[in-house]
Amino acid sequence: MPDGFVTGLVLAAGGSKRLGTPKQLLPYGDATLLDHVLATARECAFDQLLCVIGGSAEEIRERIDLNGATVVENHDFGEGCSSSIAAALTAVDPQADVLVLMLGDQPGVSAATVKTLIDERGDSPLAACAYDNGRGHPLAFARAMFDELAALHGDKGVWKLLDRHAEAVVDVPVSGSIPRDVNTSEDYAAISPRRHRHAHDRAASGQLVDGPPAERQSLRARRESPDRSGRPDR
Repeated sequence: MPDGFVTGLVLAAGGSKRLGTPKQLLPYGDATLLDHVLATARECAFDQLLCVIGGSAEEIRERIDLNGATVVENHDFGEGCSSSIAAALTAVDPQADVLVLMLGDQPGVSAATVKTLIDERGDSPLAACAYDNGRGHPLAFARAMFDELAALHGDKGVWKLLDRHAEAVVDVPVSGSIPRDVNTSEDYAAISPRRHRHAHDRAASGQLVDGPPAERQSLRARRESPDRSGRPDR
């Protein structure tokens, strides 16, 4: 990290309405989706790391490795991610010069991308990653923007803020496409086919209890449906 105090913020308060099951707890690699993102955030060696939770907060506290992160609970998470940013800002260290915003359902972001964003933003009050197919997270905001961040509303608030200060935004080139975030079963299947196939294999052997309801129902149906000999399919 460059000179100056950098706070990392992982947004993980979503209620997963479209997915139907807590996406933070979906299997990913050897752990969960949120575990992976937090591991990446710890790799970034932020001066301070915050994680905002809301939906399924109790289960997340029980099952996710939150070591090294200050946890902020947003009871108004249904009002959109702007409410989570506002909640987090109350816990940001007074020394913080920059806030780096990461999504808890976007495992494709690497520590190298975060480092590039921080190193190349210069002294701009706002910075975003400029991927091959458009602008995306993570985002960086200087302290001068904290008051405006706290006043945002809804899920698109940060993008409106970037539009409002278009001339001040630095777009930092990052190779590759915008990393996919997980909002639906299709998103989950797409983020890593190999990992997803592994999850299905574990589920078939009875090792996996999480996953989108449609996926669990499909597995249950296959187990209970008779094969050609009339015996349950094992």
